[in-house]
Amino acid sequence: MRYLAPKNARRTVNWRERAEPLRALPLATVLAALEARRDPHDPAKWHTVRGVLSVNGPKFINWNLDRGGGGAIDLVMHVRQVGFGQALQWLEQRFGSRTSFPPQATPRTRSLALPPPMADNWSRVERYLVEERKLPAVLLQPMVQSGALYADARGNAVFLLLDTAAIPVGAELRGTRVPAWRGMAPGSCKDLGFFSVAASSSGAIVLCESAIDAVSCHALHPGYLCLSTSGARPHPAWLPALIAQGLPIYCGFDADPTGEAMAQRMHERHPEIRRLRPSAKDWNDLLRQLTR
Repeated sequence: MRYLAPKNARRTVNWRERAEPLRALPLATVLAALEARRDPHDPAKWHTVRGVLSVNGPKFINWNLDRGGGGAIDLVMHVRQVGFGQALQWLEQRFGSRTSFPPQATPRTRSLALPPPMADNWSRVERYLVEERKLPAVLLQPMVQSGALYADARGNAVFLLLDTAAIPVGAELRGTRVPAWRGMAPGSCKDLGFFSVAASSSGAIVLCESAIDAVSCHALHPGYLCLSTSGARPHPAWLPALIAQGLPIYCGFDADPTGEAMAQRMHERHPEIRRLRPSAKDWNDLLRQLTR
């Protein structure tokens, strides 16, 4: 008697044969087809309808949603919010059923490229931070003296991220012209350090979404050490070491859907971290409201 494989088994082989070559598609190629936009300051980052994705070879992670995956099919399922079969069909319609693709290139780690200071532009940056953002000049002066804050050739405010040895590992850049602009220095590694505004006493630590928010929060709560996570990230790599110090820690992310969602994820992962919600959208908005 001739053995006939069950229909389900034949279907499984069919899916696998169709999926394997498509799964190996370079993620950059698929992201372009998904109409995602590559970040101009970090080629490993892509802006999609589901948030910002970080891509490393065949792997990706969505920091906004704390989810990731591997391969082109997972990527399409994540971005388009569809099932396996729909993702496979979408890829086949755009890339055919080729059995081989160019090998996936793994981005090389780029060295940090901080913008050089331009002292002549500091007066412009200072006016923006003090007059428009309402940051107290008395708080900015020590940062400028230490080199943690300066102006670059384009008139951007540069806030350095420092590691535990006070060595720069990145920088937040904030434009001072219209339209508003913000970004990171090329090669910045947010998980190796952060921007901080020290307190005279170590009463508590507040995690904020940006350097300007950290300065604003400290202006409103002078007893707090305020740090920037450079985005609403629920578990930066340096956070466990900070928790181990035993000080009270608050999540001061923005009072918007993303900030609330990421604060909840941070609390779920680290229950000892409590929420400190600004009564405006963010700490700088609150500071500007109170100083009008």
